[in-house]
Amino acid sequence: MPRTAPPFARRQFRRVSMMLASTAMLVGYSQMTLAAETTAPAPAATAPADGNPMLAPWTGPFEGVPPWDKMDPELFPDAFEKGMAETKAQVQAVIDNPDAPTFENTHVPMMLAGDTMERLFALWGVQTSNKSNDRVEDIDAEWSPKLTTFYTELFLEPKLFARYKAVYDARNSSGLNAQQIRIVERSYEEMVRDGANLSAADKTKLVALNSKLEGLFSTFSSKLLGDEKLYTFVTDKAELAGLESGFVASLASAAEAQGKPGQWAIKNTRSSAQPVLQNATNRKLREKVYTAFVNRGDNGDANDTNATIAEILKLRQQRAELLGFPNHAAYRMADTMAKTPEAAMDLMMKVWPAAVARVHEEVADMQAIADADAKAGNGPKITIEPWDYRFYAEKVRKAKYDLDESEVKPYLQLDKLVEGMFWSAGQLYDLGFRENTGTIPVFDPKVKTFEVYNLKTNENVGVLYLDNFARDGKRSGAWMTTYRSQQTLGGERNVLASNNNNFTEGAKGEPTLVSLDDATTLFHEFGHGIHYLLQHVYYPALAGVPRDFVEYPSQVNENWLMTPEVLSKFATHYKTGAPIPQALVDKILASDKFNQGFSTVEYLSSAIVDMKLHDRKTPPTDIDKFERETLAEIGMPKEIVMRHRLPQFGHLFSSDAYSAGYYSYLWSETMDADTWAAFTEAGGPWDRTVADKFRTILLMTGNETDRAEAYRAFRGRDPDVKALLRKRGFPTGE
Repeated sequence: MPRTAPPFARRQFRRVSMMLASTAMLVGYSQMTLAAETTAPAPAATAPADGNPMLAPWTGPFEGVPPWDKMDPELFPDAFEKGMAETKAQVQAVIDNPDAPTFENTHVPMMLAGDTMERLFALWGVQTSNKSNDRVEDIDAEWSPKLTTFYTELFLEPKLFARYKAVYDARNSSGLNAQQIRIVERSYEEMVRDGANLSAADKTKLVALNSKLEGLFSTFSSKLLGDEKLYTFVTDKAELAGLESGFVASLASAAEAQGKPGQWAIKNTRSSAQPVLQNATNRKLREKVYTAFVNRGDNGDANDTNATIAEILKLRQQRAELLGFPNHAAYRMADTMAKTPEAAMDLMMKVWPAAVARVHEEVADMQAIADADAKAGNGPKITIEPWDYRFYAEKVRKAKYDLDESEVKPYLQLDKLVEGMFWSAGQLYDLGFRENTGTIPVFDPKVKTFEVYNLKTNENVGVLYLDNFARDGKRSGAWMTTYRSQQTLGGERNVLASNNNNFTEGAKGEPTLVSLDDATTLFHEFGHGIHYLLQHVYYPALAGVPRDFVEYPSQVNENWLMTPEVLSKFATHYKTGAPIPQALVDKILASDKFNQGFSTVEYLSSAIVDMKLHDRKTPPTDIDKFERETLAEIGMPKEIVMRHRLPQFGHLFSSDAYSAGYYSYLWSETMDADTWAAFTEAGGPWDRTVADKFRTILLMTGNETDRAEAYRAFRGRDPDVKALLRKRGFPTGE
């Protein structure tokens, strides 16, 4: 997240069937020696008689790979039916076991159950996120509630809970080791948290609530995707003044693909809108693109999401109260590092005032330049508006640091940066990458694949899929997921991981050049990938990490982008091949705290609104009004809009995944800043002693111990928020 959540059905299955452990999008890791390790085989998964390829065990190299070449939306309904029947039979076998419940005959087979559905959800996740269309949206709308009902009912079965409770009650007297006890305790606690102790009537209510919510999540996603399919068309090239020539060429290619040759098409997604807002000299174009982008889902038409959001909030509150929680935030945060909404808000409000104060300084600098331009006759007198912020920020950057991002972009070739992130992983973690595109199936011709191996032993680790480019039918943003995650129970598995971005592809025959922000996103998502690829767990139930830990490894990985070693080797000019000049690097580094007010407020306002939205007993019904009033209450600068306004906040409303959890980026970044300090205090970015501690204590160990305890084992103390404030250039109070 990944920055965004995986499809519901896959998340729900892993969350519940894998011992109801709190499975986040990134799975964690374990290397502890276990007493009484089991080698029980996985339940047999047989292909259906009609040979539906969506259900068949994967074949081919690397322990089998997904049959993307056989993926067809029409195959999924049949596959869901048959996959659910198989899973039901596997779980029923555990329930019907006549022997007294034990860890070996209850938890182990439950952890091994559901392989067929795991494969199916991996395929469906790509179908809905990377290759969607109207038919896929219809199937998702029909089947998401059905799948939710199936899994909710299955794991609210009283006889199954009775077995878990029996193992839980005997956990300290049955010879279990520390990892097994942790699985037993977390499984039982999550089952209780998710309704196992409810009456039969209340369980029926819970099933209905979850089913309705899943249908609404699908509706929200479909509506948002509808607005993100739209384009702003430009007919006069002069209106594109200020935009980089390669980007303009890509807009022309997009227009041609939309059947409008001779025009330029700006898609209603961040990767297309942001370069316009940052570089276009035509203020009216900036305003037009900005307005379309920030009003996604909020136009009072068929794609308006406000009513959907209001219904989601109402049902979430009903569910929380049914489960014994005061509100949705308390329910969602019960199994996080922060534990309570108050703890999350406390961290956010330690940062918010300094960020707002910095924004006022940034706006003053921008207004001064705008006033000077007007005085010199270079345009009318203006007051800085949200569609001006990025544009005038670049002018300030140029004035203060003599840095123009258009100078930097020619050195940021996507393919070279991919080489750089691979090289970094080799230096730090002994991971190697060999491109094998064309040798295994992919779901789009532009997806690249890489064999991942250990540089020291040459042993296979898995495969990484890179889906880097925006296209119709692909949801916006950037995310990471796995099609198969590592585990040892039932036989060692390798990893099939993917990074998904929405970069604007270079014009035909030209390399894809990205912004510094896009390059950071590339390294961020790859940090999630590293987390998966380094996994070494025995029990999959100990793989999931808390939501507010998930973004930590990815945010740490961003730091290596700007190291001298990466820049000198991989930031080379796309025409001359010359490395980025040190003088330009110095300018970038000198400005690394520039515009931190904007970036912090843009993100943090979204996180604060998320928490205030869900940490309340009475959900709002007028979503726009709640957003406006909350922002006014916290003193949101008028020149900035939330990074994700509520009508398009997919993190919150396409699933439960980040709801009451968007704060987790800041929580993780606090650990990230403190971790980077550990490297700089030691031998520098490539210090293998620190890298090895980071890998073995935090990246490989999943959730086998409390993550706060693991961090203390790594750093010798809790993370220090002052490291984050220093990194952003804010006062620390020291």
